Amino acid sequence: MTDLSDTGARQHRARGPRFLTADGLLTAYTWAFLAFMFVPLLLMILSSFNDASPPTVTDWRGFTGKWYAFFWMPEEALRADPVLRAIDRERFIGCLGNSLYVAAIVVPMSLMLGLAGAVLLTRWRSRANGALWWVLLSPMLAPGIVLGLSALVFWNRLGVDAGLFTIIMAQVTFISGYPMLILMARLQRQPVELEEAALDLGATPFRVFRRLTLPYLAPALASAAVIAFMASMENYNTTMFAKGAACTFATEIGAMARNANGHPPVINAVGTVIILLTVAGAVAHTLLKRKDQGR
Repeated sequence: MTDLSDTGARQHRARGPRFLTADGLLTAYTWAFLAFMFVPLLLMILSSFNDASPPTVTDWRGFTGKWYAFFWMPEEALRADPVLRAIDRERFIGCLGNSLYVAAIVVPMSLMLGLAGAVLLTRWRSRANGALWWVLLSPMLAPGIVLGLSALVFWNRLGVDAGLFTIIMAQVTFISGYPMLILMARLQRQPVELEEAALDLGATPFRVFRRLTLPYLAPALASAAVIAFMASMENYNTTMFAKGAACTFATEIGAMARNANGHPPVINAVGTVIILLTVAGAVAHTLLKRKDQGR
């Protein structure tokens, strides 16, 4: 018995503390990564309910919801608040409308261009495919500042002033790459024999695309549309250099965040709403997917 207990003790000492094992280090790294990702978000949400500006969680001055009510509160109440009256509400809402307008054009254009590129790279067999791949993906790899300035200079030479149009053109150049990659991954899993059989039976290429390829791509198109919309709404670098005198939601928040006295907590409230909408969308998608699998 003594020998067995001594052997077990020596093995335990040899293994060392649990957190020094490979699994322990991986677990510690995972928790550190999650804390790095989500603790700032939790602090942002908490500070959005603090009646203090600039936002803070260490100096709690009372619970409030006025940072959320900023968008619909009466004008008299808005002017009475020393922080909110310094914010141009009409401009802020107008910039949000500009972002939605830009996204409403960027998303379908990006889907069409991405779909064309995906079909070309997966169905056209040529030695030029490798070079064409890098040409179509190069805007995604270029810095946003370069894309914004390039769009600004190009369209200015054609007599087009910087504004929402140049923002749309600049965003489409790189956002279309995201749908292309998503649709390529989907197309590469589609059996080409189905299309060839339909063509042999007399179907036109357009009919094959409409009846076979497009329905098969529907889930990927939906995912690509969501990603393109999010990329358009949150884009700052490219938009900043292509916007001219116009504004978008991202650029206006960036301008507010550069306030020398600290950004207003309205930004934290907006961020909290975006997080809640994202979580709600993910939960709804999961529930609907489980419901479909149950059927």
